[in-house]
Amino acid sequence: MTAVSAESTPPARLVHAVELARAAAVEDAAADLGRASAESAVGEHLDAVVEDPGTLTHFFAATQGGYRGWRWSVTVAAPEDDGPITVCEVVLLPGADAVTAPAWVPWQERVRPGDLGVGDLLPAPDGDERLVPGYVAVDDADLDVHIAVEVGLGRTKVLSRAGRDSAADRWFDGPHGPGTDMAKAAPGSCGTCGFFLSLAGSMRGAFGVCGNEYSPADGAVVAVGFGCGAHSDVVVEASSPVVVAELVYDDGVDLEPVPGP
Repeated sequence: MTAVSAESTPPARLVHAVELARAAAVEDAAADLGRASAESAVGEHLDAVVEDPGTLTHFFAATQGGYRGWRWSVTVAAPEDDGPITVCEVVLLPGADAVTAPAWVPWQERVRPGDLGVGDLLPAPDGDERLVPGYVAVDDADLDVHIAVEVGLGRTKVLSRAGRDSAADRWFDGPHGPGTDMAKAAPGSCGTCGFFLSLAGSMRGAFGVCGNEYSPADGAVVAVGFGCGAHSDVVVEASSPVVVAELVYDDGVDLEPVPGP
């Protein structure tokens, strides 16, 4: 007996049109698999769902390789009680446990820091909360002074408060933040290092740029709490790396008495 999922009862002849629907699925499969393989590609009848009072969709298991959990969906219709049954559509659809491709994610949402290469372009999205027009005060005294000079001549957009906060969080938690293993093992912090170049504006008290070519953070933004072994105040005592005892006894020589004259 054919299982039917619906609140209304469809015409009985659509419910019993299983072989007609199967034949349509086999015909569709033959276009890609060939007639010999198409018969085995359409498996058992799984279900039938009412689309409307005169339309019903039959589902068959897809048994061809690579389509685990997929179903052949065949929609049949009979507009009139005594009219011919028509096959409206044949299509393969994924079931609940089907293996499917991941949901599509727009390119601009898939880009991650470090993905941008030579020649790539990445425009800021419309309404980006990280940016505001250059003529708008950004609640940063130092930057507001410079922006006032740039009106009409300089940057058209500058970082908003949200943009600065986002950057600060990213830098603080990044590889040059105070919580890294290198910072914890350092003899001093960047905030007390002579190679530390402070940033301007509201970032001045928390971040700067490393100017030491021998530091792993050279040229990068560092938190004042970060540090490395190339701190400007590091002093290394000059001493031999090998521990030498004050008195050494060589007991590897055999001593024998010397006969007298």
